[in-house]
Amino acid sequence: MPRITVASQNPVKLNAALAAFQRMFPAQSYVVDGVSVSSGVPEQPTSVSETMAGARNRAEQARAAAPESDYWVGIEGGIEDSPLGMTCFARVHVLGRGRITGLGQTAVFYLPREVAELVRGGLELGLADDKVFGRDNSKQTNGAIGLLTDDLVDREAYYTHAVIMALVPFKNRALSW
Repeated sequence: MPRITVASQNPVKLNAALAAFQRMFPAQSYVVDGVSVSSGVPEQPTSVSETMAGARNRAEQARAAAPESDYWVGIEGGIEDSPLGMTCFARVHVLGRGRITGLGQTAVFYLPREVAELVRGGLELGLADDKVFGRDNSKQTNGAIGLLTDDLVDREAYYTHAVIMALVPFKNRALSW
């Protein structure tokens, strides 16, 4: 049974990775586990490039920590400020045995001013969400997207789609990547 190692022990990220693999390859069963590794970027990445580097670093460190696995998944959430407001998104980097690498990104949405101001003041997004919405550890449950959509889209579903996008090269191995 193929093993997926996710560069996190957050149950939301583990469940999202497993759900994506199961949806892309429904005839296959998987074992998924998580490892705690450093992203090599700030706790709260503040650009697309920083977030992408964090996802890549996580996937590479997961591979180093669990070389016996078949796939390694790095998921990194980030924000980016602009004159129109602060956006939120995540990047996904999937490594497989051999040379195939997959990249994905979640949808992008604006954060409310109350949250954005706390993040600009140095608070990590999950902590800012908890403070504004009166929650505790929301990043391991529904996250900002779940809080803002009343769980119409929760953090797991949000990440699952991005992991699916990162699995496109693995689903289409006959094409050049």
